[in-house]
Amino acid sequence: MTIVQSIILGIIQGITEFLPISSSAHLVLVPHLLKWEIPAQAAFVFDVLVQVATLVAVIAYYWTDMVSIIKAVITGLIQRNPFEDPQARLGWILVLATIPAAVIGLLIKDIVESAFASPTATATFLIFTGIILLVAEMISRRREHVEDKEVTWKDALVIGLFQAISIFPGISRSGSTITGGMVRGLSRPAAARFSFLMMIPVMLAAGTLATLDLIGSEGAGSLLPIFIPGFIASAITGYLAIRWLIGYLTQHSLTIFSVYCFLLGGIVLVSNFLF
Repeated sequence: MTIVQSIILGIIQGITEFLPISSSAHLVLVPHLLKWEIPAQAAFVFDVLVQVATLVAVIAYYWTDMVSIIKAVITGLIQRNPFEDPQARLGWILVLATIPAAVIGLLIKDIVESAFASPTATATFLIFTGIILLVAEMISRRREHVEDKEVTWKDALVIGLFQAISIFPGISRSGSTITGGMVRGLSRPAAARFSFLMMIPVMLAAGTLATLDLIGSEGAGSLLPIFIPGFIASAITGYLAIRWLIGYLTQHSLTIFSVYCFLLGGIVLVSNFLF
C-alpha cells in the first residue's frame, strides 16, 4: 500500500463509518474495483488503525456527552441508585445495546471473517443495507408525528439486535442501528445520536482486541509511516461526517443513502459477472 492509497482509504473509512453506507463494504470493494493488490497483513494493520481513528472522531464529537454520562453512572453507583439520573440510565442502556452484537459476533466469527474475503457477498449485503434503510423510511412515514423520547431498555435491545447484523461486511452499522431506532419510534436525528453513542463501547472493545493482535503481528511497525496519514485523514473526515449527518437528518430522509447502496452493490455484482 502506498501513502496515497492510505489517505484515500482513510478518507473513505472516515466518511462511510458514520454515513449509512457501510465502511466495511467500501474497504473491501474500493481496492477490488481499483485493482489494488494490498497484502492481507497490510490490510489488517490498516483496518485496525482506521477503526481507532473513527473511534477518536466519535469520542471527540460526543466528548461532553460522554463525560456527563460517565459522571452520572459513577455518581449513581456511589449513591447506590444507578438508574435515577437520566444520563446514568442512558449509560447503562448503551451498555445493554452492545450485548447482542458481542454475543452474536463471537458465535459466528468464522462465517463473518470468510465474508470479508468475498466482494460478491459484501456487495449483496450492501444491497441489503439499502433495503433496511427503505424499510426505516416506510415505517417512519406511516407515523403522523415522531418526537424525541427517552430510550428504554426495550429500545436498546432492539437497536442492539439491528447492530448485531452489521458485523457482516456491507451491512452498515450506522444504517442498521438508525433503522432500529426509527423502528422503535425515534426521530432520525435522535436515532443517529444514539447510534453513534452506542458505537463507542463496541468500537473501543473491538479496537482494543484488534490492537492486541496487531502488537503481536510481525512487520506492523514498518507499515506505520505509510498508514499514519490514513489514520489522520480518517479521524478528521469521520468527525466532519458525524457533524454533517446529524444536521442532514433533521431535514432529509435516508432514501439517498439507500439508492447509493443499491447502485454500488449492483455495480460490483454486475462487474463480477461480466469480468
